[in-house]
Amino acid sequence: MENSNNTNQNSNSPNTNFKTIWSSIKLFLYELLDIRHDTDKKGTIEDIKGNISMKGHTAWVLVFSILIASIGLNISSTAVVIGAMLISPLMGPILGVGLSIGINDIDTLKRSLINLGVMVGLSVGTSFLFFLIPIFRNETPEILARTAPDVRDVFIAIAGGLALIVALSRRNKQTNTIAGVAIATALMPPLCTAGYGLASANFSYFWGAMFLFTINTIFIALATFATVKFLRFPMVKYINSTKRKRIARLASFVAILVFSGSIYLFINLFKENQFRQAAKHLINDIKRSGISIIDEVDHNINYEKNSVKLVVYGNKLSNDDISYWTSKLPEYGLENTKLIIQQGADDSDLRLEVKNLTDLYTQNQKIISSRDESLKEKENKIQLLENELSKFYDNQIPFLQLSKEAKINYNGLSEISYANTIKTNFKKIDTITVFYLKWYDTIPNTKQQEATIKKWLKTRLNLDTLVIKRD
Repeated sequence: MENSNNTNQNSNSPNTNFKTIWSSIKLFLYELLDIRHDTDKKGTIEDIKGNISMKGHTAWVLVFSILIASIGLNISSTAVVIGAMLISPLMGPILGVGLSIGINDIDTLKRSLINLGVMVGLSVGTSFLFFLIPIFRNETPEILARTAPDVRDVFIAIAGGLALIVALSRRNKQTNTIAGVAIATALMPPLCTAGYGLASANFSYFWGAMFLFTINTIFIALATFATVKFLRFPMVKYINSTKRKRIARLASFVAILVFSGSIYLFINLFKENQFRQAAKHLINDIKRSGISIIDEVDHNINYEKNSVKLVVYGNKLSNDDISYWTSKLPEYGLENTKLIIQQGADDSDLRLEVKNLTDLYTQNQKIISSRDESLKEKENKIQLLENELSKFYDNQIPFLQLSKEAKINYNGLSEISYANTIKTNFKKIDTITVFYLKWYDTIPNTKQQEATIKKWLKTRLNLDTLVIKRD
């Protein structure tokens, strides 16, 4: 009985319950995150190898997609650039490089590198020819955004490369993931920007864009290599053991070289990003202290020369002010950084000119405002006169036409005239139209004809009240 009780106590102890829960959590996480059991290794290798070639249809698709992307960059249309990235076949050779290093396939590595070079040549050449046309050489925000890499581009390339190879290795491929990675990693715009740099002879743009493309390429290939190794893709076997060892060493050497270069690039970009963020923090604090800074461009923050240049206007900074901000550089993580402050010896004339221009602008605005009010007032008067004139014409009787018609219809009329008579009974005022008729003496029975004329004129003129008088 005692042993049985001890066994039950041990099974219900907190340690046992914790181990059971922890084992369940590990099993759940394993089943949730495991990708090995659903990996199609053979199919993945075939798919990647099948998309390496840059010949025939693939080459033309690449050329047209580069042309579309170049147009999108030129008109600064993100939608057009995204559309070009969706149809571009840029990923094939890059994945081929990562796969071939991972499985020691020297032939696929050579083929991938050759097609990668062809891909870069076609892309840069197409964009170069497009941007040679003078009307397409304007610098747009989309082009300028691809002239220098950022540490975030590294993380995008790594995450994109991992997502791409994981999506490709599934038995059921996820085409939407592949398209999304093509957009996120943005391999095409840097190549187009490199062509723009060559066409405009701006080699800083060319090298900056090619550096960005190289970073994306290396980290996508590195992510592919790491995933292939993790999923334990089958290594290529060679009959000659000596050759197999030599190729394995070569592949390992290339992998170490790429990995080392990637780490070096990442560290440099990370340090540069830290330097720029610290410099911008410093500049913002200086501006908040009341110092006016102009010409804030990225070139003034120089990571290579470890310097920050500020162009100050307004009140001149004293040597104590400059020493104060220089002494605070270590607080921002800018040790050994040179703070360069440029300012004029005396800018009072400049400030006076700026004040005069401001006053002149204010006066001109007042003149324009008063002129607008005067024009508006005149327009209102013109509108009022037009309305009155319209009422006047509406009340006018076409006397000339009426006189011609009366002469034709009534031969005995010798004269006809009319006038508007205004009368009042001291309660209201009425306007009455009065026609004066003069007959030849030989015409008898004029009263009957006058009654007929009155009916005709009331109908003709659409009048309720009308008076006929004999002249």
